[in-house]
Amino acid sequence: MLFELKSVFLADGESSEVRYELDITDISIDGIFPFTSPVSVAAKAVNRASLVTLTLDCEFSYRRPCDRCGKEVSGTARERYSHRLVQTLVDETNDDYIETPDFTLELDEVVISDIILSYPQKFLCAQDCRGLCPQCGADLNEGECGCDRQSADPRLEILKQLMEE
Repeated sequence: MLFELKSVFLADGESSEVRYELDITDISIDGIFPFTSPVSVAAKAVNRASLVTLTLDCEFSYRRPCDRCGKEVSGTARERYSHRLVQTLVDETNDDYIETPDFTLELDEVVISDIILSYPQKFLCAQDCRGLCPQCGADLNEGECGCDRQSADPRLEILKQLMEE
């Protein structure tokens, strides 16, 4: 979606809004396609004292397995992102601003980048998820399995011997 910003940049106090849906269901993260619905995007650009600020309100549904126990987790996320827009950058290495030299901005790229960068690196069904037993694979959230988890991994026995010396 191309967002036309010329009127916003040229007049102090001016604003512009656009609403649309962006389909990101074909984006894979770690081999999983977590997005189950298009993203509802509400974009607003406002010029205050010659500083143009872009605000993105995004809402989407997701579904993916927990990284510890494998249970499927689904829900709806609502995220707000904010960016400062400039017509030209003085310093090319400055990531604090988005350059819009022709007074237009490709919103799809910004929305996708924001969502992926804010996506959790570890996705858990609950903060206290205990995961699976490394020996029998039982879900420890449902109760103890009875396995002896005190024994060390045989590959790490050499480290145990070094510690005892």
